[in-house]
Amino acid sequence: MRIAMVASEAAPFVKTGGLGDVMQALPNALSKLKGNEICLFLPYYKRIKENPAVETEQVGSFSMELAWRESYVGILRLKSRRKKLQVYFIDNDYYFGARSTVYGDFDDGERFAYFSKAVMAALYFLDFKPDILHCHDWQAAMTPVYLRALYHDWCPQTKLVFTIHNVEYQGWADASFFDNILGLPDEYRASLTFDGAINMMKGAIELSDIVTTVSKSYAEELRYPYYAHRLDGVLRNAWLWGITNGIDTDVFDPETDCALSANYSAADMNGKWVNKRALREEMGLSTDTDAPILGMVTRLAGHKGIDLLCYIGQRLMEREIQLVIVGTGEKQYEYALSALARQYPGRIAVRLCFDPALASRVYAGCDMYLMPSKSEPCGLSQLIAMHYGTVPIVASTGGLRDTVPPYNPETGEGRGFTFQSYNADDFLGAIDRAAGLYYGDRDAWNRLARHDMECDFSWQVPANEYMQLYSELLYGKQ
Repeated sequence: MRIAMVASEAAPFVKTGGLGDVMQALPNALSKLKGNEICLFLPYYKRIKENPAVETEQVGSFSMELAWRESYVGILRLKSRRKKLQVYFIDNDYYFGARSTVYGDFDDGERFAYFSKAVMAALYFLDFKPDILHCHDWQAAMTPVYLRALYHDWCPQTKLVFTIHNVEYQGWADASFFDNILGLPDEYRASLTFDGAINMMKGAIELSDIVTTVSKSYAEELRYPYYAHRLDGVLRNAWLWGITNGIDTDVFDPETDCALSANYSAADMNGKWVNKRALREEMGLSTDTDAPILGMVTRLAGHKGIDLLCYIGQRLMEREIQLVIVGTGEKQYEYALSALARQYPGRIAVRLCFDPALASRVYAGCDMYLMPSKSEPCGLSQLIAMHYGTVPIVASTGGLRDTVPPYNPETGEGRGFTFQSYNADDFLGAIDRAAGLYYGDRDAWNRLARHDMECDFSWQVPANEYMQLYSELLYGKQ
């Protein structure tokens, strides 16, 4: 099967969040399945262009109309021995190559509309007619629209899949954007118009053959106004399918992770206790204690549940626990957590930074991992934490509900500790239940941690689910 993937980021080339992890792992997993030919399209950002570790070769260039403009399109290909997975970069200095930013520019709508159309033009130039065109989030949302409007006669059999990783960001623009930038036939105006403005995600939802999300629960939640950020009506009319993400277990592997003080496995977890001692020393926590370490590696934002953590901070310190937080975000939470750390030296450590190596050491060195998110499409951190033997404490929402069934002390089943309603008391109650098991039955606690490590969170399962979905789109149910 020929599959074209389109996204605005992919590790290791550029990554700002979970999308980058998914777009590193999913194309790679699909390319390992027999009979597949995968190509991934990304913008050729300045940080990729100037990275000497990324070796590329030019395969073509041409001019392309974007409404009334003539725009340059360069196509570069990653030099690689992988024949079944080709990575292409769309080169344009004005939109990508001369800017240090990935997102956040005033003309992001125009930049990614250009990218979406350039991908279709590049596919035509390369004569790569995909069986499946799979586009991710609003930055790639115009690609299926341009296929329908301008390239359908060239690839009439191509099926369109659009994945929503985070519905909060939809690609809004002024109504004049349709004529001034997009340059589409007028018949597509209605699909892109929402509340008198242009909404690129809405266009992709309406014009794709199927819309997927990154967990089964999130697919259900998106049909309700609380979660859908005004698109619930549009999504209720879509064929919506949830496939829960995996993690790249070659990248996130406590047996081989070079950032750790000691490597370990589910069969021999002694290295985890070495990492716990090392994390205490690195973060300035007291070392003369057997207290569990609770950790978070996150963006410090309200919807991540940081407001709940700040609210219970003082009461949390009445328990025999230690707390490690790594991340950056909203200033109010940076100030609040830093103040809490100053108030409780040796018990709370806060690092306002993005540091993947430190993140690995937190996953490995903590006993419990906190994810009290208000909403979470899938979440990767809880999967990584479990793979490193760190028991998650999560809000029962989205992908957290799907991946962390609650621990049952009677049967020993489950993977972590959950709370249902979004409030601080319930969050604290889940922490107390986890601490109760940690202090009350250490053997049961260790069995739970080992069980989490043994779960299969690799991309093999979701990759096979995507293949089943693609096959149903192309050939019908077998």
